[in-house]
Amino acid sequence: MKAFRTMIKTELKLSLRGMDMLIFAICMPVVITIILGIMYGNKPAFDGARYTFFEQSFGAISTIAICAGGVMGLPLVVSEYRHRKILKRFKVTPVSPAMILAVQIVIYTIYSITSLILVYIASKLFFNFSFRGSLIRFFLAYILVMISIFSIGLMVGGIAKNTKIASVVASILYFPMLIFSGATLPYEVMPQALQKFADLLPLTQGIKLLKSASLNLTIDSNIIIIIPIIVMITVTIICTFISIRFFKWE
Repeated sequence: MKAFRTMIKTELKLSLRGMDMLIFAICMPVVITIILGIMYGNKPAFDGARYTFFEQSFGAISTIAICAGGVMGLPLVVSEYRHRKILKRFKVTPVSPAMILAVQIVIYTIYSITSLILVYIASKLFFNFSFRGSLIRFFLAYILVMISIFSIGLMVGGIAKNTKIASVVASILYFPMLIFSGATLPYEVMPQALQKFADLLPLTQGIKLLKSASLNLTIDSNIIIIIPIIVMITVTIICTFISIRFFKWE
């Protein structure tokens, strides 16, 4: 356990020096929070809505760090460590390669939770944000989204032949999810055709689940909640299976 904590501290310092996650997982969500708050303020989400457009967007903004860490950060780190033979070298030490992967997951979880807290503080401080739902329900949904998106990152990083391929695949996954899932561009303002495309993205389903939890929506039909949960769990199972079956340690 001591070795695990030491590795987390070391890897976190290295990650912070790179600045990528600090910019895309920490700063970017806060900036988007402020921009949306200025643009929409206390405007209702739609005519007769009991919540504002900004409150509706909170769940989406909170996933930006998950997307950055899971789809862009994890694949590149895992593939780079394999390319540099780091995972292979750890096989002959008391620290297993699996522990290296676990450390990276913990680090990106720290980024995600930190981002969530900062987005909430900025929303509350500058725009009088009101969280209408259940914190427990929201946090459980947030964990499910993290697990699902991180499983995608581990799969890409684990089976990509080299860092270059991992980078290309990660970019192909990252930018559509970041833009069209509703994390940055609000889902509600998209044309219907674009919404149908967005619904195919795993992160879109996760955001729907988070919105439902944060706004405490009571839906006559539970489909709006059940479908995202099924999608998240299915993605996790498939990606985890592929990672375990085809993961390349060297």
